[in-house]
Amino acid sequence: MESVGDPLDTKLLIFVLSVIAGSVDVIGFLGLGTLFIAHVTGNLVILAARAAAGEHAPAAHLLSVPVFIIALVAARLLAARLDRFGIAALRPLLLLQFLLLSGFLGVGSLADLNVAIMIVAAMLGVSAMAVQNALVQISLKDAPSTAVMTTNLTRFVLDLGEVWLGTNPDSRAKAMARARRTGAAIAGFVAGAGLGAWCQAHVGLWALVLPTGFALAALVITYCSRWFAQAADHAQSLVRGEAD
Repeated sequence: MESVGDPLDTKLLIFVLSVIAGSVDVIGFLGLGTLFIAHVTGNLVILAARAAAGEHAPAAHLLSVPVFIIALVAARLLAARLDRFGIAALRPLLLLQFLLLSGFLGVGSLADLNVAIMIVAAMLGVSAMAVQNALVQISLKDAPSTAVMTTNLTRFVLDLGEVWLGTNPDSRAKAMARARRTGAAIAGFVAGAGLGAWCQAHVGLWALVLPTGFALAALVITYCSRWFAQAADHAQSLVRGEAD
């Protein structure tokens, strides 16, 4: 697990991942019957509201939470397996997310044919976002959430308060560093939601090209960045050292 410092590469990755979450969430909500793809707990609210109103619970909303959990477990098992071979999990998990979003795009473009295809597409999207949530926890230590903005907004405002009102220079410096990272996540999510809504209004579910393209960009960032290359080399060196 690599600590997230202040290099531009890490903030850029956080921003891009947040764009993915924001765009895929709004596209799913508008194009797949008010289904939240990234903010899965929102589906619990919709299910509770439907139940209170005596309405039928949509299958996609019912499936989203267990599918999200299963995908989280699978991502964790994959990361553990990779760790045994000295392979940093970040890039493989980003690749898996890109493949799942590509499947979401491919199947989602056919979602208007029948409900079953729509549900399959939605579960591919939910699985992709589970992988994203897992990789942030596993591979980016101290990074803010790239999908849950309530916690990020709380952290951001409190850190700004510490910067402005705090008296301890060390605490103020740490709060400023956190605020920069959290601000990147908030800005990315807002930008993604706006772009996703605009694209969905004009091209429907083909708007999923947007988060899929950003998922590929996130993967490219880790290969172009010296910071992430060093992290990958460090993981391999640890395994070699244990073998020796």
